[in-house]
Amino acid sequence: MSPLVAIMLRELRRAWTGGGLVLPIAFFLLVSILFPFAIGPDAKLLARVGSGVIWAAALLAALLPVERLVAPDAESGVLDQFAVRGISASAVAAAKMAGHWLGFGPALLAASVVAAALLHLDGAALLRIELALAIGTPGLAALGIATAALVSGLRGAGALAGLVMLPFAVPLLIFGAGATGDDPSALKLLAALSLLLVAGCPIVAGAAIRMGRS
Repeated sequence: MSPLVAIMLRELRRAWTGGGLVLPIAFFLLVSILFPFAIGPDAKLLARVGSGVIWAAALLAALLPVERLVAPDAESGVLDQFAVRGISASAVAAAKMAGHWLGFGPALLAASVVAAALLHLDGAALLRIELALAIGTPGLAALGIATAALVSGLRGAGALAGLVMLPFAVPLLIFGAGATGDDPSALKLLAALSLLLVAGCPIVAGAAIRMGRS
């Protein structure tokens, strides 16, 4: 088995067995449940703001597992072992990114069906949200890995992760929520931004991992 595939499967296994999946999905669903109580039972209002609520909840849920993505491996010397074996830090980050997305992306897409029902979204709106999330969540996963690498080893990493990740994730939130409307350009912009993050964040994360070892 390729070392990169092994790293990806390791991240996936940690997400499913180490509690890294349950908490973000539970948080996502909790926001979807509480929001109708906050603004009232008006179905038309809920349907109008529902896509934005789902994307905001997805963004905040993506922040929760950031501390476990890189820091434990850096502290235990696993990243040093990868370097000794000749695996580049950027390749490790890319494999972690793929495993991280497989760990929470499909589960988030499934949970969004429940969230859409709670927010009174119809079938057409749900399909648009699912498409937007399928395109945008790889970008969220890439941002998560890059943020985890940048704050690894720092005191108060959880709070710093939010400060680092949220400003860069705002465009994803804007285009993701806009992609659920009738403007096709928003979906194209979301796809372009997600692709840019997927391509660029492993490089940033790899540089941060190398700096952490020096």
